[in-house]
Amino acid sequence: MKKAINIWIWLEVVLLKMTKDNALQRIDSHEKLCRIMQKQTHDKIHKLEGQITRVERILLVSMGAVITGMGGVILVLLQKL
Repeated sequence: MKKAINIWIWLEVVLLKMTKDNALQRIDSHEKLCRIMQKQTHDKIHKLEGQITRVERILLVSMGAVITGMGGVILVLLQKL
């Protein structure tokens, strides 16, 4: 009887260890997946920053051209007065 109890205790310890190892493995896999997703997100954000910078430059140059053009038109109109 005592041997059967010892076997059950041993079996519970083994199952607990397997469960613990499985949980640690799942946590480790989850952390790896999170790191991969974080890197992908960082790369996408970096790409978007580059695109936003490009659009800002285009907008600033365009507005500069419009303001310069309007200034030229104002000067021509003032000269005709």
